[in-house]
Amino acid sequence: MDGTNALGEFLRARRGLVRPEDVGLRSSGLRRVPGLRREEVAMLAGISSDYYLRLEQGRDRNPSVQVLEAIARVLGLDADATAHLLGLAQPRPSGTRPSGGRGTGGGRSRGAGRGAAARAAAVPVSILQLIDGWTDNPAYVQSRLTDVLAVNRLCAALSPNYAPGVNLLRAVFLDPAERELRRDWEEATEEAVATLRARVGPDVDDPALRELVGELSVRSDRFRRLWGRHDVLPRRGLVRRLRHPRVGDIELHSDKLTIDGTDGLTLVVFHAEPGSRSAELLRILGSLAAPEHDQRDDHAPDSGRAPEP
Repeated sequence: MDGTNALGEFLRARRGLVRPEDVGLRSSGLRRVPGLRREEVAMLAGISSDYYLRLEQGRDRNPSVQVLEAIARVLGLDADATAHLLGLAQPRPSGTRPSGGRGTGGGRSRGAGRGAAARAAAVPVSILQLIDGWTDNPAYVQSRLTDVLAVNRLCAALSPNYAPGVNLLRAVFLDPAERELRRDWEEATEEAVATLRARVGPDVDDPALRELVGELSVRSDRFRRLWGRHDVLPRRGLVRRLRHPRVGDIELHSDKLTIDGTDGLTLVVFHAEPGSRSAELLRILGSLAAPEHDQRDDHAPDSGRAPEP
């Protein structure tokens, strides 16, 4: 990932996903790489081949909105991907923004104890109190790079990876138990990478992001392929299909809410359809996990963190 030419990387990746027949061109001759040629994109967008080449090479970083929208139409970008393209071309101030923390493979981040506690302090106390009071809704707080910062009791019962100090992106790609848990693992991994792209936008030179992407690109072929596609998907409500080792198959709606006044923190809340089998299983899971939590001191302030193993 070369953060110095994010616009060019995006254009090259998306160009490679468009077949000539998709845009009304006849595919003639051998093509060394899949997708459209640069001159084909330029012709269809109504710009010169030399100018398009300069865009991909990062030699022209101030294209007009009209030019970018024309290229977006050629590449078949939807509204979200087009907005992402326009954002990549916007000038940004020098320097990098604070990241959401770092981690290692399989889940827990480096220095998970002290580091997680420090990051958890950034979660508003009112949010910690809010999620701790939800006994029927698993919920957690994550950073912009998917580091878990706080969880409630029921969420901790869903997976060991719902715990402060765990990076969920690493967990979902590198932890075999997480793949067993998620019946929709293929869909979930696609969504996770595309959502990360949308969250970071043009801020691809964030050192923590580069570390995360670099590690996962080396350790996961699937992540490397998905990241290379440059798909963009803003966060949205969806259904998670889990196969929990204690209660079996369960389907939970997942909604992601921005926490105002924080550095990109997100509150993720799960719920089951009222009256459904999943709702019943969620209650059973809560009752199974309750004895472990009932041993806590009722008068002690709640940190919002998962219990120590």
